[in-house]
This record gives sequence, C-alpha cells and structure tokens, in this order.
Amino acid sequence: MTVRALLILVAILLPVTPAAAEKLIVSLSNHRVLVTSSFTGEQLVLFGTIEPDTVRGPVRASYDIVATVSGPPTTLRTRRKDRVFGIWINHASREFIDVPSYLAVLSNRPIASITDIDTRRRLQMGLDNFILEQRVGPDFADTVPDDPFRAAFLRLQEGHGFYRENPAGVTFLTPTVFRAEIPLPATAPTGSYAVDVKVFANGQLIVRGGSALEVVKAGFEQFVATAAQHYGPLYGLFAALMALFTGWIASVIFRRD
Repeated sequence: MTVRALLILVAILLPVTPAAAEKLIVSLSNHRVLVTSSFTGEQLVLFGTIEPDTVRGPVRASYDIVATVSGPPTTLRTRRKDRVFGIWINHASREFIDVPSYLAVLSNRPIASITDIDTRRRLQMGLDNFILEQRVGPDFADTVPDDPFRAAFLRLQEGHGFYRENPAGVTFLTPTVFRAEIPLPATAPTGSYAVDVKVFANGQLIVRGGSALEVVKAGFEQFVATAAQHYGPLYGLFAALMALFTGWIASVIFRRD
C-alpha cells in the first residue's frame, strides 16, 4: 500500500469532529399585545441565553448582541416644504415602499464597534444600514444614508417613537444570559412584529435566532375596526344615525325655552 493510500485510509477512519457552534434561545415576556382605549404603550422584555455546543464545551469569553424588532410593512410619504413667493408649501415628496412601520435596533454597545462596515451593511444592522426602499421617479431603490429625504424620514419616525436605535438596549445578566427592553408607543401599529437576534464574537456572526409578537386591537376598538372593514355600508349608516341622534340630543339639552 502506498503512502498516499494509507493517508486516505487514515482520514476516512478518523472520527469527524463537528463544527463548533453555540445555540441561541430567546423568548419574550409577552407575545400578544392588546390595544384598548386605555392603552398607553407597553414595555416588552426580550430574554435570551447562549448555550455552548455539547461537543465543543466552554463558551467564549465575551459576546455581542444586536436585536432588531420590525413591525408590519407600510408605505409612507415624506414631503419637503419650500418657500415659494413667500409662502411655505409642499414642493417635493418621496414615497417609501413597504418599510417597517416600527423599527428598533438594540445592542449591548455601539454597532460600529461590534463588526465591520461590510457586515453591518450586509446584515442591515442599524438604522443607517437598514434598506428603506423608495420610489425615485420610475425606479425603486434605497439611497445613500445622507439623502435628505431618507434623513427626514428617519427623523420623523424617531420623533414619533416608531424608530429607535439604542446602543445600551441589551444588558448581560451573566456572560451568556441577556435581556433587552422593547418599548412600544401608545400609537404602535397593529400587526405582526419580527424579532431578529444576532450573536457576535470577535466581530463574527456565530449564531442567529428570533421570535415574534403580535399587536392587536381588543374590546370596542376591535369591534369598530372589524365593522368598518367588513361591513362598510352598515357601519356608515350606523355612524350617520349616531351623528343625527347626537345632534338631536344636544338640541334638546341646550334648547332655549
């Protein structure tokens, strides 16, 4: 038997060691948020733990976490006011197509210090790197981060509490257990939300996991929304009758004798 054949036989007979990897387990304090007339917002808590591979043994010395929470897609328009003949009017606009109605990026330290710019762009980590598709003339595309319409859109969404980026939003309770608070404003859009959690070590993505939650209307608000959506004519008739009845009651109460 030649030396080459012997080496091939040894390689076949040797046990194959599986690739080292960690496992990620995440959970939310509440997977279903009910929006009622008294809803003032809610603070959800994301819990997670990083478990070592049973074959590999001990975990790494330190990890970095980036959690991205995105709400149901929506189409929004940003307008720019210009001064024309001394009057401020809406002069130009830009439409953002199927962008997240809610977007929160939470991490344990600034994302720029977690990994390189190419990885951040490829994984859409952070508000500056998240793809926000726009209608630019006849085309659909994202623009550079310093585009004035994109910057104005982000500023407006952050002002309403719909978009946020918090480099101190993730806290490690132990070297492998972490938590993050997800703030939902009182005007949080209803629908399904996706939670994407990425774990980095030494600038490299090592494991990724996720969860989901749902924001739904409940009580009288849900009844009104369902009636308006599925029973439009009856809802309109009922609303008109209610307006007439309210006006009649007001005329009776405030009638002058």
